Amino acid sequence: MKLYHSPGACSLSPHIVLREAGLPFELVLASTKTKKLQDGTDFYTINAKGSVPVLELDNGERLTEGPAIVQYIADQVPAKNLVPAAGTWPRYRQQEWLNFITSELHKGFSPLFNPDVPEASKAISRAKLGERLAWVNEQLEGKQYLMGDTFTAADAYLFTVSNWGQYVGVDVSGLAHLVAYRARVAARPAVVEAMKAEGLLK
Repeated sequence: MKLYHSPGACSLSPHIVLREAGLPFELVLASTKTKKLQDGTDFYTINAKGSVPVLELDNGERLTEGPAIVQYIADQVPAKNLVPAAGTWPRYRQQEWLNFITSELHKGFSPLFNPDVPEASKAISRAKLGERLAWVNEQLEGKQYLMGDTFTAADAYLFTVSNWGQYVGVDVSGLAHLVAYRARVAARPAVVEAMKAEGLLK
């Protein structure tokens, strides 16, 4: 398998899940700015949407959109419990989390990385993200991870997205449960490996 990624972008989430799963894969760097691969290939020929992540299977099939990719990866190694079994209530609960993270958090951060968005609009985005993250903080009370005591694919996504706050002025330091949760996830060996591989840790 190949994972097309950009350091620190949302592709860090499936990168973490691949390492947690213990599956063999190749990392392929795709610039989100130039839309080129390191060998000069036009990234739009890989994904017409021009965005990471893209998971390419050995048979040439490609899957885009992080929440779909992490579930696919996790389903390849059910013994790792990175997603609950298909058709079970916990599986739908995790899908609920993945959808919330992608629509309410991930997309909420997008305007803050766009230099063309006016500062007044960014202030509104920061305030809304603050409210959403405060709610997440409440949900984490008494839990190790989003689904309880077991790390799942949804945790890789929340960790990745919540990490962006430090770069765009979304302060989570007052959210004690979220801060503790992020420290737990950051300490996982697979997370450390993924972040080192992307140059996010020395």
